[in-house]
Amino acid sequence: MEEHSKKRHKKHGKKEGGFSGQIGFVMAAAGSAVGVGNLWRFPYLAAQDGGGLFILIYLILALTFGFTLLTSDIAVGRRTGKNSINAYAEMSPKWKFLGIVTFLVPVLIMTYYAVIGGWIGRYIVVYLAGQGSDASIDTFFNSFITNPVQSSMFAVIFMFITAWVVFNGVEKGIEKYSRILMPVLLLMIVAIAVFSLTLKFTDPSGVTRTGLQGLYVYLAPDFEGITIARLMQILLDAMSQIFFSLSVSMGIMITYGSYIKKDVDINSSVHQIEFFDSGVALLAGMMIIPSIFVFEGIEGMGAGPSLMFVSLPKVFHSMGFIGNIVGLLFFLMAGFAALTSCVSVLETIVANCMEIFHTRRKKTTLVLTVVYTIASVIIALGYSSFYVEIPLPNGSIAQILDLMDYISNSFMMPFISLLSSILIGWVIGPDWIVEEVEYGGKKFGLKKLYAVMIRYIVPVMMFVLFLQSAGILGWFGL
Repeated sequence: MEEHSKKRHKKHGKKEGGFSGQIGFVMAAAGSAVGVGNLWRFPYLAAQDGGGLFILIYLILALTFGFTLLTSDIAVGRRTGKNSINAYAEMSPKWKFLGIVTFLVPVLIMTYYAVIGGWIGRYIVVYLAGQGSDASIDTFFNSFITNPVQSSMFAVIFMFITAWVVFNGVEKGIEKYSRILMPVLLLMIVAIAVFSLTLKFTDPSGVTRTGLQGLYVYLAPDFEGITIARLMQILLDAMSQIFFSLSVSMGIMITYGSYIKKDVDINSSVHQIEFFDSGVALLAGMMIIPSIFVFEGIEGMGAGPSLMFVSLPKVFHSMGFIGNIVGLLFFLMAGFAALTSCVSVLETIVANCMEIFHTRRKKTTLVLTVVYTIASVIIALGYSSFYVEIPLPNGSIAQILDLMDYISNSFMMPFISLLSSILIGWVIGPDWIVEEVEYGGKKFGLKKLYAVMIRYIVPVMMFVLFLQSAGILGWFGL
């Protein structure tokens, strides 16, 4: 059995043009995981879902569900040496359909990620020009996204920058830029987070609020009005953030896993990626919530894009001259985060297409750049020329971008995790993954936890999350 295993491992070495080693892989994978979701979605959910209560639940889920899903994706990629479509087919030919479904997630996400990156790019230009006061006007963001020329132009520019990184390959493109961008992003977020704690503001009514008070609002668990249904919602919100944040169940980490060498310690890499990702999310909350609390009060917390693109520019404007500098640093940081994530999404599509059509990287990247530039323009115009209102199962009204995001993140990803946990847990067995993690004598101290999670707990949780995202739990008042 052991000799057979070694033969199988030997068969799949590091892909040509893969990562140079563990540091390069961790930086690239962390870059994929750390995106705009860490910067606005995590702080918003923390403020909405009981502060420290949400943070505690999120960290527990990250160390259990996140660890399980991330380990699975990376190990599947390295053991098969293939991307999602062919990786699942090699694991079990009858499950090739799961690889195809997984591949569709980045295909959908890529249609709109450059649009969000373009939004950030617009704010970078505004703060570079020293016009932060313009960005603080309530109508600025809406005026920009409903302007068909401006919104399309910035989306196209961001798409071209993303394509350039992917065009240059894994080691000379993705790894090279991730090694630079990730440390810079981390330094920026730490600096702004520390600065936000020093803030102090007295509103017209004479109430003085400080950054440290805002930190307490962020970290203190709020159990007021907690019910089973409420706790369930917080649990589901935290779980959806794990998907959003760690880039699991969308083929990205399978693709990145297929690029790493056999001497890379998967278990250690998973812990490092989770540390980076959760650390940035926690620091983002420490940066954003105290800042908004100081200048806007707890009522200033908004949902979704309004938090980053409406509330924060007001905060930066309230800071006076220094606010323009802080605003520029923040949106540069957000731009780095968006770029590293967008690169990982496009790379996954390129890698799969190279295997499917047997084409070379540069040609494949150029063709997909044309396709997704057109798609990005269409999505950008979804707030102007192609404006629509589509009701979703969760009760919200969506434009084209929201629809793509809902289908990929809220609907498909829990479904993919459910099926992959059944495949690994019950069809091929957890030992298939454990064997890869322990290859070369590496330690996998949490293998018993992994086996229990992938067989019993993940399938149940994913099934519930899928029902919730499909709106079915709402029929029962949950």
